[in-house]
Amino acid sequence: MSKILSSLEEKVRDKVQEVKDPEITSVSLIEMGMLDDIEVNGSKATVKLIPTYLGCPALDMMEKDVVKAVSEIDGIDEVDVIFVKDPIWTSDRITPEGREKLKEFGIAPPPLHAHEQGAWEIECPYCGSTRTVLDNMFGPTACRSIFYCNKCKNPFEAIKPV
Repeated sequence: MSKILSSLEEKVRDKVQEVKDPEITSVSLIEMGMLDDIEVNGSKATVKLIPTYLGCPALDMMEKDVVKAVSEIDGIDEVDVIFVKDPIWTSDRITPEGREKLKEFGIAPPPLHAHEQGAWEIECPYCGSTRTVLDNMFGPTACRSIFYCNKCKNPFEAIKPV
């Protein structure tokens, strides 16, 4: 989002920053790189989000959470949440703060630019070792896989690079 925000748009952005990803509660939607745009027209706020995965079952929860948070702002009477398909979300959109919070939560962030490199190497979020192996491509959600660390012997989840 490169445009200059008005003070009311900044308040909306601050509220969206408070909304956590329902499946990974340590990171906000902004830290996950999902915020595309904010528009305020009179007392109506429109928040455009890029879903990490179009079939994500948490989209309804995200929408409700954003509407609830933004509705708390004085001067905002209506909130619209739109999930956009263009641009597409890539794992490179995760902010540096989001990447650190994922590690603290025990989930390895995807390597930067992994989608350009083909093969990807995942660091263990617990010890930082790269002596990790893919245990199961299918994790608890479509966007995560299960890895195992050969150094600290812990299993962990990793966000798939897109």
